[in-house]
Amino acid sequence: MASVMAQGALAASFAVSGTSFQVSSGNLKSQGLSSYVQTDRDVDGKGHPVALLGIGNATLSDICQAAEVKTPVGTVVFKLTAGGDAGQVTASNLVIDGEDLVGDARFGTAEIGRDASTLDAVNGVRGERGKFGLQARGIEVAGVRSHAWSATGGNFRLRGMKVDVSIGGKKCF
Repeated sequence: MASVMAQGALAASFAVSGTSFQVSSGNLKSQGLSSYVQTDRDVDGKGHPVALLGIGNATLSDICQAAEVKTPVGTVVFKLTAGGDAGQVTASNLVIDGEDLVGDARFGTAEIGRDASTLDAVNGVRGERGKFGLQARGIEVAGVRSHAWSATGGNFRLRGMKVDVSIGGKKCF
């Protein structure tokens, strides 16, 4: 799926909702990272510039994802949490279309400014020829905070998953 999305084949049939969401984790480790800039589109055709972050085999200490959704009964927070005391969260071929990424990072064998069409740190995650890209063979980020438009993964293991939907609920950060 990561390969199909990265090459744009899935993008035509996957419109983002028009609502960005928060993602946070105490610690993220991955065997690879590939990234380049692209544009996500919502169902109305509005473009949202994002950094596509392709993450190989990832381990997270915990995860929180939250989105505010306007409903007839008020603004609802949809929140998903996992990990922590229940154990680590794992994901493979994770693709995040993010607006930002904040945290304390360590990159292993970083290549910044590489042509996006030649990225090979995460299988199948490549951008357009001539476009700016970056990659690293390994990455660790502590205190992860991000705003994203979409996230997909080939395989998620969410230990201790909890979904909470509440009016005026608390977001991740």
